[in-house]
Amino acid sequence: MASSAGPEIERLIALLGKLPGLGPRSARRAALSLLKRKDQLLVPLANAMAEAADRVRVCSSCGSLDTRDPCAICADVGRDGALICVVEEVGALWAMERAGAFRGRYHVLGGLLSALDGVGPEALRVAPLVARAQDEAVREVILALPATVDGQTTAHYLADRLAHANVAVTSLARGVPVGGDLDWLDDGTIAQALRARRPA
Repeated sequence: MASSAGPEIERLIALLGKLPGLGPRSARRAALSLLKRKDQLLVPLANAMAEAADRVRVCSSCGSLDTRDPCAICADVGRDGALICVVEEVGALWAMERAGAFRGRYHVLGGLLSALDGVGPEALRVAPLVARAQDEAVREVILALPATVDGQTTAHYLADRLAHANVAVTSLARGVPVGGDLDWLDDGTIAQALRARRPA
């Protein structure tokens, strides 16, 4: 960082640099842009972030983010409660919603199993998923996880854990590219993959 920047600016740059996709140089450019447009960008952004920090919470049912609990999706009586779509993170849920092809409910795991990163089943929202799947109203659990090694490992683990629940366990079709992440896919690919799902 430039030594001519004050501690407040350096802190802003450091915090921006922790965001995904922003390295030190991008963080400096973003900070400069915010500071140059203080009234149009910086102040409204700071207010929005303070409000989000104060009001946004994790849905106790599905694990999504919303300003209310249960979230808007879980509270929507027009949703099909017999279908639960399991996703890695909230970003994948937003991608599924963008596609507009799914009208059931969701379950956010909060990550994927990863032996290299030391992420085991206890670090994920697996037990609440199993409990939800045992509800008599649920007939299918769709595993909408990334087509990566960790994603497939997690899908196999979940299929084993759900084997004793009286539900069909399916996964997205191979229209999702290997190594792909739902948040980066176009809406048509997500919709096609959801329509062509198969047993896990």
